[in-house]
Amino acid sequence: MQTQPKASHFINGEYVEDTAGTPIEVIYAATGEKIAQVHSATPAIVEQALDAARAAWPAWAAMSGTERGRILRRAADMIRDRNHELSVLETYDTGKPYQETIAVDATSGADALEYFGGMAATLTGEHIQLGDDWVYTRREALGVCVGIGAWNYPTQIACWKGAPALACGNSMVFKPSETTPLCALKVAEILIDAGLPKGIYNVIQGLGDVGAALVTDDRVDKVSLTGSVPTGRKVYAAAAAGIKHVTMELGGKSPMIVFEDADIENAVGGAILGNFYSSGQVCSNGTRVFVHKDIKEAFLKRLSERLATAVIGDPQDPDTNFGPMVSERQMDIVLGYIEKGQAEGARLVYGGKRLDRDGFYLEPTVFADVKDDMTIAREEIFGPVMAVLDFEDEADVMKRANDTEFGLAAGVFTNDLTRAHRVAAGFEAGTCFINSYNDAPVEAPFGGSKNSGVGRENSKAAIEHYSQLKSVYVRMGDVEAPF
Repeated sequence: MQTQPKASHFINGEYVEDTAGTPIEVIYAATGEKIAQVHSATPAIVEQALDAARAAWPAWAAMSGTERGRILRRAADMIRDRNHELSVLETYDTGKPYQETIAVDATSGADALEYFGGMAATLTGEHIQLGDDWVYTRREALGVCVGIGAWNYPTQIACWKGAPALACGNSMVFKPSETTPLCALKVAEILIDAGLPKGIYNVIQGLGDVGAALVTDDRVDKVSLTGSVPTGRKVYAAAAAGIKHVTMELGGKSPMIVFEDADIENAVGGAILGNFYSSGQVCSNGTRVFVHKDIKEAFLKRLSERLATAVIGDPQDPDTNFGPMVSERQMDIVLGYIEKGQAEGARLVYGGKRLDRDGFYLEPTVFADVKDDMTIAREEIFGPVMAVLDFEDEADVMKRANDTEFGLAAGVFTNDLTRAHRVAAGFEAGTCFINSYNDAPVEAPFGGSKNSGVGRENSKAAIEHYSQLKSVYVRMGDVEAPF
């Protein structure tokens, strides 16, 4: 497959290149080989993208929601038609197994475009009667939105941010992660093929300086970031200086609680999904797995048995279900955490080593007897490392589960219906699961509390973050004034 894009950027409906920008090498995680190169956006490219977005926005906002929605739904159909090609590219971009990307990544992006495309025509205001007078509200676009993506779900994030923004009548400049720059270009290309006016969805590449230039520009009305908490703090502060709307989808150190009455097979399955899917590179992962003391050893035994059946290999092979880390840098970070886990006294139950092959492969890794104050139980690792902690009492484990700066996700496994809902209500997290983990349908709001973010992506809730209400008071009689 041709992985080198036609050009680094997609602006005003066409590919644009400026080789004066810093070169960004695209490394295939499965082999360590360079498969493409793009250039970071120069100030001239940033200017071109923002000018295009600002100029195109008024006409797009003036279109009916039905017209906008029709284009988004057409793009969703085109993405599904090209799912194989886009999934292969996603695997080259991220290293994630094709078995995952064909089922989740582009299809999730298509779901978002379809959902918000269907919602675009429903975005109305309301009438408020006040005796003879009345007020009506208008739901209006914000203007130019900036999306800043993470490297773990490049196609999905490009659509999760783009779909509600465009449905509400905004234009967008999207900056993918410099680690995975390829997929968002295809999203932009497909949107144009589906009939999106030029300038409404633009993609430019770049490092942190490009993101900073976008966030601080006066032409930008909204910033949506998916990234780490430290990055989120910087972007949030910069956006606040300009009183810009923001959505922050940040990191987590999410708890998963497995009670003694849980179905162990399902709980192990949930723990695998919440720790090893995408080689553990998922922000909402439940990486602190609290297992009741009575079933801990049975849980660990079954977990180890199932991990032994993981098919680790070429991520383009449909049989492979566990792939490499996204980059050598990320692999080294995770290896550092594995060393800390061992040094601080956690019991290594499974894995723990780099695999002897090309690429950035780590074994699925499980630590048991983890204490709450250990580094691997406090900090986000963003790799295939599970920390298993013991508990006996519900009140105690809830206090420990919530004792974190993060609040992105949480999960509980139990067959006690009352306890399941009680625990879910008690979690200090924005996205919770009962007898499941990491489901993210576009129909449901997704986002965190505490330091894990602000605002929500997906669902009707996202409309509130990509539009604003205008109130219009209508007086039907004479105006009374004091003089």
